[in-house]
Amino acid sequence: MKKSFLVTFGIIALAVLSYAFTTNPDEPKYKNLKILPKDITHEQMDSVMHHFTASLNVKCNFCHMRNEETKEWDWASDENKHKLVAREMMKMTNKINDKYFPIGKKAEKLSTQLMISCYTCHHGTTEPAAKAPRMERPQQRPAQDSARRNLDSTKRNG
Repeated sequence: MKKSFLVTFGIIALAVLSYAFTTNPDEPKYKNLKILPKDITHEQMDSVMHHFTASLNVKCNFCHMRNEETKEWDWASDENKHKLVAREMMKMTNKINDKYFPIGKKAEKLSTQLMISCYTCHHGTTEPAAKAPRMERPQQRPAQDSARRNLDSTKRNG
């Protein structure tokens, strides 16, 4: 009994050690990154993806493909055109931010760090609005309407 436990423990230890020596820590965690940094951390990637989903009010499948047979996500795939558009939008916002909201010595002069992001234009929709929202006038109460009519008639008569 004791001998079989030691043999089992030895095999498990050997498997763990061999796995530790076969994995390459320099190997990138994410594949097919074209805009985001290659050394991005898991927390940073989650933050970026959560920003996208909140800014456009979408889920992962808006940009990423899922294998129908295995139900596994193919995060690196470029088959979905929305992912390609997202890359172009990232280039555009990066260019605007670099030009108008520089980070570094110039940014220290700004009181707050202003930046353009997905939400700046999208406001929770997949398509940014092409025109400003229509302003609605606040509804007036009947008492205000009659007071205004009385004031207007006084001005005309007086």
